[in-house]
Amino acid sequence: MSETITVEELNLLIEQTYKVEKEFSELKASYEHLQDTVEKVVEFLPNAIWIVNHVDNTVFLQNSKARGLWALLRLLELKEEDYEINYESRDYLVKSSIYQDKVMFSVIDITEQKRRENLATMGQMAAHLSHEIRNPIGSISLLSSTLKKRVKPENLPIVEEIQSSVYRIDRIIKATLMFSKGVQTSPSKFRWSQLLEALHTAIGYYGHTKDITFILPEGNFTMNADKDLLEMLFTNFIANAIDAIELDENDDGSVEIIYQKEDEFHKFYIFDTGIPIEDEKGLFEAFNSTKVKGNGLGLVLSQQIAEAHGGYVKLADDQRKGFEVAFMV
Repeated sequence: MSETITVEELNLLIEQTYKVEKEFSELKASYEHLQDTVEKVVEFLPNAIWIVNHVDNTVFLQNSKARGLWALLRLLELKEEDYEINYESRDYLVKSSIYQDKVMFSVIDITEQKRRENLATMGQMAAHLSHEIRNPIGSISLLSSTLKKRVKPENLPIVEEIQSSVYRIDRIIKATLMFSKGVQTSPSKFRWSQLLEALHTAIGYYGHTKDITFILPEGNFTMNADKDLLEMLFTNFIANAIDAIELDENDDGSVEIIYQKEDEFHKFYIFDTGIPIEDEKGLFEAFNSTKVKGNGLGLVLSQQIAEAHGGYVKLADDQRKGFEVAFMV
């Protein structure tokens, strides 16, 4: 004889069923919330993250940064120590670990960090060499000036070439030392004519073989800035322009500096007819130079000098090849 379930027992069973279903729904919602939180945390991380099934190497979880580096995943290995890997001209630091049946890879782009470290090392080495070179260069400069007064007229071009070469080396030494120490300004009021005179002297020292026309502002306006730093800035641009014209196919060329005063800025537009700029993206990157004579610091320092005066350096918004340079009034 079968037992009969009472109404009370049936209601209790139904109530327990609803209770279990409710607990299951809450547990499922909690799990989905936890899963969603984990996915959001993984997505928020600055690293590319892969969580891979150890058995079949299928991807269990990844963030968008990992999806952007999908091809890199096949190069990764599970190692106890962190290691670096180069992929498509970028450097990455890889961390890996294993938990139960999952392997986690964390990959972060360290290209810029390594570049800064390399720049710091190069700057220290360059500064040390510059200190070592400075004294003998000073002696050569002094002796060449003495020699110029006594040399035969037919040998004068040789001495002038020595002086021109010494001037180039001295510019490199000054730029290197300034880059290693940082730009520090000592502003004072001066007339543009004073700076113009210094630029004409620099042009005379910076030798060139082609017939180059220099068109410089003649207005005698007043500036409140560090004259020595601005002399270095404009000399850098003029030297770059001369080098570009020397590499051009034409037998002559021109360098033009245009001045405008706009609101609180002194603005200068510097144009030349030399060869085009090869690498616009790397223009203001230290030690990045395509010139045989360059050390890759001229434009970097020029930008730092302008910024130290509350201004900027950028490519000119003009069909001609050139730069726009601005300083606070």
